[in-house]
Amino acid sequence: MRGALAVLAVTALASGCTGSAGVHGAHGQQPPKAPPARALEDYAARLRASYAQREEAARRWGLAKVPLTAPPPPAEKPLITFRKGFEITDGDDLPPIFTTIPTRNRVVFLTIDDGAEKDPAFLRMMSDLKIPYTAFLSNYLVEDDYGYFRKMRDLGVTLNNHTLHHPYLPGLSYEEQRQEICGMQDVMEREFGRRPTVFRPPYGNYDGDTLRAAKSCGIKYAPIWDEEVYVDHWEYREWDRSLHPGDIVLTHFRGRADWNGTMPDLVRRFLKKVTDEGYAVARLEDYL
Repeated sequence: MRGALAVLAVTALASGCTGSAGVHGAHGQQPPKAPPARALEDYAARLRASYAQREEAARRWGLAKVPLTAPPPPAEKPLITFRKGFEITDGDDLPPIFTTIPTRNRVVFLTIDDGAEKDPAFLRMMSDLKIPYTAFLSNYLVEDDYGYFRKMRDLGVTLNNHTLHHPYLPGLSYEEQRQEICGMQDVMEREFGRRPTVFRPPYGNYDGDTLRAAKSCGIKYAPIWDEEVYVDHWEYREWDRSLHPGDIVLTHFRGRADWNGTMPDLVRRFLKKVTDEGYAVARLEDYL
């Protein structure tokens, strides 16, 4: 760590003297922009303090490695379109179904569905480690404790729509689907202060009526996922069974009642693979 800081300091000093653009780290590990050379000592001290904080949090939560830090959000958002083979006929103006964000950055996006498990340790862990994630909530599972998800929102997590009752949407009429989606929009606005523009169909199942109903409710995007992580294993959509830049990873709010472990156990499994393979966790909404 000290050697890395020394290299950064020399590089920052050189950039201050020559007028170059600044210091650029590898994907997933971008340092903050270096200040002028006269502030170099303070800059290095802040780097040391920031890393020490993350190192201590990783140790406290049982991680072997410090999670990588995502690069800054793209200045220009990528164009999000339907994944090939997942299109809807005449669906050009409908919310796209996609499993990956177009990016060359070595980042993945963690998304968590439903809302059954409400573990305070999970909130502390994700806040301590500064790991971004996106929640997709179903009302029948969160209505017993909206306060838990308000705490999550207040920590900077985006709360999105996963329907009122988590039904198999293609089995419903257009009006029934619209009630499931728009009804959850009403709940989200009433309980959390905003109507989401992002929606995930339960089970990843949808038809044209699903997306037409979603659009009528103010939805712009309908991400599903490329990988799913459980407390004891991973599952993959692609044949190569690997992570790829921009992949959306799914998991669920579950605890020992459903799985052989806790939410923190799940996060440890997720972060081990992601970090070992050189990926950082980025915030999905920063790319939409």
